[in-house]
This record gives sequence, structure tokens and C-alpha cells, in this order.
Amino acid sequence: MESQLQKLLQNRLEQVVENEQRNASDEKWERKKKLLERRNAKIVKAKGEGKIIHQTDREVFYTLHFQYLIKQNRFFYIEEEIEHRKANFLDQTVIKDDEIIPSWENERSSIEPMEDAGERVGYEYNRLKAVQYAERWWNSYNPAYQKFQVDCTNFISQCLKAGGAPMRGYPNRSQGWWMQNGSWSYSWSVANSLRLYLSQSKTGLKANEVRNAAELQLGDVICYDFEGDGRFDHTTIVTAKDAYGMPLVNAHTSNSRMRYWSYEDSTAYTSNIQYRFFAIDDRG
Repeated sequence: MESQLQKLLQNRLEQVVENEQRNASDEKWERKKKLLERRNAKIVKAKGEGKIIHQTDREVFYTLHFQYLIKQNRFFYIEEEIEHRKANFLDQTVIKDDEIIPSWENERSSIEPMEDAGERVGYEYNRLKAVQYAERWWNSYNPAYQKFQVDCTNFISQCLKAGGAPMRGYPNRSQGWWMQNGSWSYSWSVANSLRLYLSQSKTGLKANEVRNAAELQLGDVICYDFEGDGRFDHTTIVTAKDAYGMPLVNAHTSNSRMRYWSYEDSTAYTSNIQYRFFAIDDRG
């Protein structure tokens, strides 16, 4: 099986390296190719590593860790991505191999946070520390925090806290933004609730919604509604800018580093996708 998985890994790499043969039926990689073209960028080198997580006689659950060296004009950077996959075997032959798509339902089914009338909480948001945290933990999990099956918003909350954003609202889960004593607010761990919190908070952690991604700085936050139905599914943090000043982001769940902000190369992407861009207040 391991030799078969190595062949699968090589095929995935060949789909994304410039001038290699691509599988036209792989919609994800076709979107990635078109996105790179629009950005005047190309993958000049790709490498990957596979890791078996669990296996039976007929199924193998595994991850692929991809690294892409991307050239955009004279600017080079490395994008990283983790794919979770399941391969089905019959007589040691791969008969099916699919990416495992996360269920975003828990990120959408949230209670709208209530604004609590707390006193003004002073803070200074350190963008560098937030980004350093996002770089340190983008593909692992800080044991000081609870880990979630859908971990994107929990991870972004940790990044914000590392940057000095103050927690408030404990122990009411529908108020404020906090994780404490083995419990947490909806806004800490649920994408739709964090989006609502950032749009209305007037004390403690605050943000200003801006109109487009180009206005964001490092340490700012993007929220994603993949279906375009008003319920937000995903959250990322800006960790770098590309050659044109557009955000590159880190995220959990489908762990990613220095990914282009629009997520057009995601299996969760739809043409109805909506975004909200939040510039975190530097001072509270």
C-alpha cells in the first residue's frame, strides 16, 4: 500500500507543477491553476510528504503535506497545505482516492453573541506576535488550548490572544470573547459567532470592517461564507502579502500557510462565496 500511496503523492504533485500533465477532472487544481494565472504567478517547484494516519485491509486514511515555491514577478514565497485523504484498495490496487472534506456545520450553527455592557478594556494589539503565533502553530496544536475537530476559529482566536487581544465575558458563553477554565464563548470557537462579535464589539477586542482585502494588514482577520447564505464557515489570519500587496493567510482545519486569501483553490469554494474583512483595532 505504501508504494501505491507514493504513486498517488507523485500524481498530486504533477497536477500542480508548471508544464506537467494535469487531471482535467480535478476541479480544485484547475481553479488553483487559473488563480495563479490571474495573479501572474506560477509554481516553479513542488514537493510533498505523505503520512498514513490509519489503515485497514481496504482503506487508508492519510495526509499529504505540500510545499509550493511560488514565483510572482520577482517575488518568491512558499505556500504550504495539508490535505486529508482516504484511499480505497482492492487487491492492493487503488480504486478510489478522495480528499476528505471538513464538515463546517458546527461553524455555522451558532448563537448570536450578546453585547455585554462591560467597562472599557485597554490593550495594544501586537501584530507581529499574532503572526508569529500563526506561523508557529499553523500545522500543529498548542496543548495549552482545547483542540476542535473543526479548529479554524479556535486557532484564529489563539492568534488574536497571542497578539494581546483581551478576553471578556466569562462565564456567559453567549457574551464577549474568551476561553477559560475548560470552557469558551461561541465567538471564540465558531466562525459565524466570531464574525458577528467582530462586527459589533465596542469594548475589549474590537475591529473595523473594511471593504476589500487589500486594506488589511498583517494580523487582520478574514471570514468566509462558502455557500453565500449569510452563515459564515471559516476564519483565517493575514500573515504576509504577495507582490501586489494582497493578503496571504494561515488557517487550521485544512491546515494552510501563506495561502492566497480568496480560497478559490479550496474544495469548499463555491461561486456564491462571500467574505468579511476585519481590521483589528491596534488599541482598545
